[in-house]
Amino acid sequence: TGGLTTGQTIIRAAAETVKKLALELGGKNPHIIFADADIDAAIDNAVTAAFLHSGQVCSAGTRLIVERSIHDRVVNEIVRRAAKISLGGPDDEMAETGPLISQAHLNNVSAYVQRGIAEGATLLVGGKRSDKPEHAKGWYYLPTVLDNCQGKMYCVQEESFGPVMTVEVFDSEAEAIAIGNDTVFGLSGGVWSGDAAKAARVASALRHGTIWVNDFGPYRPAAEWGGYKQSGIGRELGEHGLGEYLEIKHIWTNNAPSRSGWFKDQ
Repeated sequence: TGGLTTGQTIIRAAAETVKKLALELGGKNPHIIFADADIDAAIDNAVTAAFLHSGQVCSAGTRLIVERSIHDRVVNEIVRRAAKISLGGPDDEMAETGPLISQAHLNNVSAYVQRGIAEGATLLVGGKRSDKPEHAKGWYYLPTVLDNCQGKMYCVQEESFGPVMTVEVFDSEAEAIAIGNDTVFGLSGGVWSGDAAKAARVASALRHGTIWVNDFGPYRPAAEWGGYKQSGIGRELGEHGLGEYLEIKHIWTNNAPSRSGWFKDQ
Protein backbone atom coordinates (compact mmCIF):
# COMPACT_ATOMS: atom_id res chain seq x y z
CA THR A 1 0.00 0.00 0.00
CA GLY A 2 1.36 3.41 -0.95
CA GLY A 3 1.26 6.22 -3.46
CA LEU A 4 1.42 6.04 -7.24
CA THR A 5 5.00 7.30 -7.52
CA THR A 6 6.25 4.73 -5.00
CA GLY A 7 4.32 2.00 -6.79
CA GLN A 8 5.88 2.93 -10.12
CA THR A 9 9.34 2.75 -8.53
CA ILE A 10 8.59 -0.73 -7.17
CA ILE A 11 7.29 -1.90 -10.56
CA ARG A 12 10.48 -0.76 -12.28
CA ALA A 13 12.64 -2.52 -9.68
CA ALA A 14 10.57 -5.71 -9.86
CA ALA A 15 10.83 -5.80 -13.66
CA GLU A 16 14.53 -6.69 -13.42
CA THR A 17 13.70 -10.14 -12.05
CA VAL A 18 10.03 -10.34 -13.15
CA LYS A 19 8.65 -10.34 -9.62
CA LYS A 20 4.95 -10.84 -9.01
CA LEU A 21 3.41 -7.75 -7.41
CA ALA A 22 0.26 -6.75 -5.60
CA LEU A 23 0.02 -2.97 -5.24
CA GLU A 24 -2.72 -0.86 -3.69
CA LEU A 25 -1.94 2.72 -4.64
CA GLY A 26 -3.62 6.11 -4.46
CA GLY A 27 -7.11 7.23 -5.27
CA LYS A 28 -9.19 10.30 -6.00
CA ASN A 29 -12.44 8.73 -5.00
CA PRO A 30 -15.83 10.01 -6.24
CA HIS A 31 -18.70 10.32 -3.78
CA ILE A 32 -21.88 10.79 -5.82
CA ILE A 33 -25.10 12.05 -4.23
CA PHE A 34 -28.36 12.05 -6.21
CA ALA A 35 -31.31 14.25 -5.27
CA ASP A 36 -33.45 11.21 -4.42
CA ALA A 37 -31.00 10.01 -1.76
CA ASP A 38 -31.40 10.12 2.00
CA ILE A 39 -29.70 13.52 2.07
CA ASP A 40 -29.01 13.69 5.79
CA ALA A 41 -27.39 10.25 5.82
CA ALA A 42 -25.38 11.12 2.71
CA ILE A 43 -24.09 14.30 4.36
CA ASP A 44 -23.08 12.38 7.50
CA ASN A 45 -21.08 9.94 5.41
CA ALA A 46 -19.61 12.63 3.16
CA VAL A 47 -18.10 14.47 6.13
CA THR A 48 -16.61 11.29 7.55
CA ALA A 49 -15.42 10.01 4.18
CA ALA A 50 -13.45 13.17 3.46
CA PHE A 51 -12.12 14.19 6.86
CA LEU A 52 -11.51 10.95 8.79
CA HIS A 53 -7.83 10.82 9.82
CA SER A 54 -7.49 14.28 8.24
CA GLY A 55 -7.97 12.70 4.82
CA GLN A 56 -4.88 10.50 5.16
CA VAL A 57 -6.73 7.46 3.83
CA CYS A 58 -6.25 6.03 0.34
CA SER A 59 -10.00 5.44 0.01
CA ALA A 60 -11.05 8.87 1.32
CA GLY A 61 -14.13 10.24 -0.43
CA THR A 62 -12.63 13.64 -1.13
CA ARG A 63 -14.28 14.18 -4.53
CA LEU A 64 -17.90 15.10 -3.85
CA ILE A 65 -20.13 14.95 -6.94
CA VAL A 66 -23.60 16.24 -6.11
CA GLU A 67 -26.76 16.71 -8.17
CA ARG A 68 -27.18 20.39 -8.93
CA SER A 69 -30.65 20.73 -7.41
CA ILE A 70 -29.38 19.76 -3.93
CA HIS A 71 -25.94 21.38 -4.15
CA ASP A 72 -26.62 24.25 -1.77
CA ARG A 73 -28.32 22.13 0.87
CA VAL A 74 -25.58 19.49 0.86
CA VAL A 75 -22.58 21.78 0.63
CA ASN A 76 -23.80 24.32 3.18
CA GLU A 77 -24.31 21.59 5.75
CA ILE A 78 -20.94 19.98 5.02
CA VAL A 79 -19.23 23.35 5.44
CA ARG A 80 -21.03 23.93 8.74
CA ARG A 81 -19.92 20.56 10.06
CA ALA A 82 -16.38 20.84 8.73
CA ALA A 83 -15.92 24.10 10.61
CA LYS A 84 -16.91 22.35 13.86
CA ILE A 85 -14.54 19.36 13.60
CA SER A 86 -12.30 19.27 16.66
CA LEU A 87 -8.60 18.79 15.91
CA GLY A 88 -6.23 17.36 18.49
CA GLY A 89 -3.61 14.83 19.44
CA PRO A 90 -4.05 11.32 20.86
CA ASP A 91 -4.13 12.67 24.42
CA ASP A 92 -7.05 14.99 23.65
CA GLU A 93 -10.31 13.26 24.53
CA MET A 94 -12.29 15.81 22.52
CA ALA A 95 -10.31 15.35 19.32
CA GLU A 96 -12.25 14.08 16.31
CA THR A 97 -9.32 14.02 13.91
CA GLY A 98 -5.60 14.61 14.14
CA PRO A 99 -2.64 16.27 12.47
CA LEU A 100 -0.94 15.56 9.18
CA ILE A 101 2.08 13.31 9.25
CA SER A 102 4.83 15.91 8.71
CA GLN A 103 5.68 19.53 8.02
CA ALA A 104 6.54 18.59 4.44
CA HIS A 105 3.14 17.03 3.92
CA LEU A 106 1.39 20.03 5.45
CA ASN A 107 3.25 22.23 2.97
CA ASN A 108 2.13 19.95 0.12
CA VAL A 109 -1.52 20.09 1.19
CA SER A 110 -1.37 23.88 1.54
CA ALA A 111 0.14 24.21 -1.95
CA TYR A 112 -2.53 21.85 -3.31
CA VAL A 113 -5.31 24.06 -1.94
CA GLN A 114 -3.71 27.27 -3.17
CA ARG A 115 -3.34 25.80 -6.64
CA GLY A 116 -7.02 24.84 -6.63
CA ILE A 117 -8.00 28.40 -5.73
CA ALA A 118 -5.69 29.78 -8.42
CA GLU A 119 -7.36 27.51 -10.99
CA GLY A 120 -10.83 28.80 -10.10
CA ALA A 121 -12.10 26.80 -7.14
CA THR A 122 -13.95 28.65 -4.39
CA LEU A 123 -12.69 28.18 -0.83
CA LEU A 124 -15.68 27.76 1.50
CA VAL A 125 -14.01 26.71 4.75
CA GLY A 126 -10.53 25.91 6.04
CA GLY A 127 -7.71 26.36 3.60
CA LYS A 128 -4.98 26.97 6.14
CA ARG A 129 -3.05 25.58 9.06
CA SER A 130 -4.80 25.78 12.42
CA ASP A 131 -3.68 28.88 14.32
CA LYS A 132 -4.85 27.72 17.74
CA PRO A 133 -2.06 27.89 20.35
CA GLU A 134 -2.59 24.27 21.35
CA HIS A 135 -1.87 23.21 17.76
CA ALA A 136 1.40 25.13 17.45
CA LYS A 137 3.55 22.02 17.88
CA GLY A 138 1.58 19.87 15.44
CA TRP A 139 0.93 19.84 11.70
CA TYR A 140 -2.79 20.58 11.94
CA TYR A 141 -4.57 21.58 8.74
CA LEU A 142 -8.17 22.71 8.91
CA PRO A 143 -10.87 20.64 7.16
CA THR A 144 -11.25 22.33 3.79
CA VAL A 145 -13.98 22.48 1.15
CA LEU A 146 -13.32 23.74 -2.39
CA ASP A 147 -16.48 24.43 -4.41
CA ASN A 148 -17.05 25.21 -8.11
CA CYS A 149 -14.45 22.66 -9.14
CA GLN A 150 -14.03 21.50 -12.73
CA GLY A 151 -12.86 18.12 -13.95
CA LYS A 152 -9.42 19.08 -15.23
CA MET A 153 -8.34 21.05 -12.16
CA TYR A 154 -5.30 19.69 -10.36
CA CYS A 155 -7.23 19.48 -7.09
CA VAL A 156 -9.85 17.30 -8.77
CA GLN A 157 -7.48 14.96 -10.57
CA GLU A 158 -4.75 14.52 -7.97
CA GLU A 159 -4.88 13.09 -4.47
CA SER A 160 -4.05 15.49 -1.64
CA PHE A 161 -3.96 12.87 1.14
CA GLY A 162 -5.22 15.64 3.35
CA PRO A 163 -8.52 17.04 4.68
CA VAL A 164 -9.56 18.63 1.39
CA MET A 165 -12.93 18.01 -0.28
CA THR A 166 -13.58 19.17 -3.83
CA VAL A 167 -17.15 19.72 -5.05
CA GLU A 168 -18.54 19.21 -8.58
CA VAL A 169 -22.14 19.18 -9.81
CA PHE A 170 -24.05 17.07 -12.32
CA ASP A 171 -27.46 17.19 -13.99
CA SER A 172 -27.99 13.61 -15.19
CA GLU A 173 -27.12 10.02 -14.39
CA ALA A 174 -24.85 9.79 -17.43
CA GLU A 175 -23.00 12.94 -16.42
CA ALA A 176 -22.49 11.65 -12.88
CA ILE A 177 -20.91 8.47 -14.26
CA ALA A 178 -18.72 10.40 -16.69
CA ILE A 179 -17.44 12.71 -13.95
CA GLY A 180 -16.85 9.81 -11.57
CA ASN A 181 -14.78 7.97 -14.16
CA ASP A 182 -12.81 11.03 -15.25
CA THR A 183 -9.68 10.13 -13.31
CA VAL A 184 -6.54 8.05 -13.79
CA PHE A 185 -7.34 6.41 -10.46
CA GLY A 186 -9.94 3.77 -9.67
CA LEU A 187 -9.78 2.67 -6.05
CA SER A 188 -13.18 3.32 -4.53
CA GLY A 189 -16.33 5.39 -4.76
CA GLY A 190 -19.79 5.90 -3.34
CA VAL A 191 -23.29 6.30 -4.79
CA TRP A 192 -26.29 7.65 -2.88
CA SER A 193 -29.78 7.21 -4.32
CA GLY A 194 -33.22 6.11 -3.20
CA ASP A 195 -33.67 4.38 -6.57
CA ALA A 196 -32.07 0.94 -6.17
CA ALA A 197 -31.99 0.24 -9.91
CA LYS A 198 -30.30 3.56 -10.66
CA ALA A 199 -27.78 3.08 -7.87
CA ALA A 200 -26.94 -0.38 -9.23
CA ARG A 201 -26.49 0.97 -12.77
CA VAL A 202 -24.17 3.72 -11.61
CA ALA A 203 -22.19 1.40 -9.34
CA SER A 204 -21.69 -1.04 -12.21
CA ALA A 205 -20.59 1.70 -14.60
CA LEU A 206 -18.00 3.28 -12.31
CA ARG A 207 -14.47 2.02 -12.97
CA HIS A 208 -13.39 1.68 -9.37
CA GLY A 209 -12.47 -1.42 -7.38
CA THR A 210 -14.98 -0.90 -4.56
CA ILE A 211 -18.26 0.99 -4.78
CA TRP A 212 -20.40 1.61 -1.73
CA VAL A 213 -24.13 2.17 -2.28
CA ASN A 214 -25.81 4.37 0.33
CA ASP A 215 -22.70 4.10 2.47
CA PHE A 216 -19.01 4.96 2.31
CA GLY A 217 -16.02 3.31 3.92
CA PRO A 218 -16.81 -0.05 5.55
CA TYR A 219 -15.23 -3.24 4.31
CA ARG A 220 -15.08 -6.92 5.24
CA PRO A 221 -12.00 -9.17 5.20
CA ALA A 222 -13.91 -11.63 3.01
CA ALA A 223 -14.37 -9.01 0.28
CA GLU A 224 -11.56 -8.26 -2.15
CA TRP A 225 -9.94 -4.82 -2.00
CA GLY A 226 -7.92 -3.12 -4.72
CA GLY A 227 -8.01 -0.64 -7.54
CA TYR A 228 -8.56 -0.24 -11.25
CA LYS A 229 -6.33 1.82 -13.53
CA GLN A 230 -3.47 3.56 -11.71
CA SER A 231 -4.83 2.65 -8.29
CA GLY A 232 -3.07 -0.67 -8.28
CA ILE A 233 -2.44 -4.22 -9.40
CA GLY A 234 -4.00 -7.30 -7.83
CA ARG A 235 -6.19 -7.54 -4.75
CA GLU A 236 -5.93 -7.72 -0.99
CA LEU A 237 -8.35 -9.66 1.23
CA GLY A 238 -10.87 -12.25 0.14
CA GLU A 239 -10.15 -15.33 -1.95
CA HIS A 240 -8.28 -13.36 -4.60
CA GLY A 241 -6.20 -11.67 -1.91
CA LEU A 242 -4.97 -15.07 -0.72
CA GLY A 243 -4.24 -15.95 -4.33
CA GLU A 244 -1.70 -13.13 -4.54
CA TYR A 245 0.56 -15.19 -2.25
CA LEU A 246 0.25 -18.39 -4.27
CA GLU A 247 1.86 -19.76 -7.43
CA ILE A 248 -0.22 -21.90 -9.76
CA LYS A 249 1.37 -25.15 -10.81
CA HIS A 250 0.09 -27.71 -13.33
CA ILE A 251 1.16 -31.36 -12.79
CA TRP A 252 0.16 -33.94 -15.40
CA THR A 253 0.24 -37.62 -14.34
CA ASN A 254 -0.50 -40.41 -16.81
CA ASN A 255 -1.73 -43.41 -14.80
CA ALA A 256 -1.80 -45.72 -17.82
CA PRO A 257 1.33 -44.91 -19.83
CA SER A 258 1.76 -46.50 -23.26
CA ARG A 259 4.17 -46.12 -26.12
CA SER A 260 2.90 -43.29 -28.27
CA GLY A 261 3.87 -40.06 -29.89
CA TRP A 262 4.79 -38.77 -33.30
CA PHE A 263 8.12 -40.57 -33.38
CA LYS A 264 7.44 -43.91 -31.68
CA ASP A 265 9.60 -46.90 -32.67
CA GLN A 266 7.59 -49.11 -35.08
